[in-house]
Amino acid sequence: MRDYRLYRLDGAGNILSAEWLREPDDDSAVRPVTDLRLHGPAELWRGQRLVARIEPASDY
Repeated sequence: MRDYRLYRLDGAGNILSAEWLREPDDDSAVRPVTDLRLHGPAELWRGQRLVARIEPASDY
């Protein structure tokens, strides 16, 4: 298992909250984040490496 850090951001890119995830690989870590109902962007990091930037789904 690998440690990941999920940062929820505001519209200006400031960190609103952070949480740890433990997943076996990058794909497994991204999957639950994309299922979240995000109100703003989020970034998923593994150490110093940006794994993914996730934009909120539009409700259109």
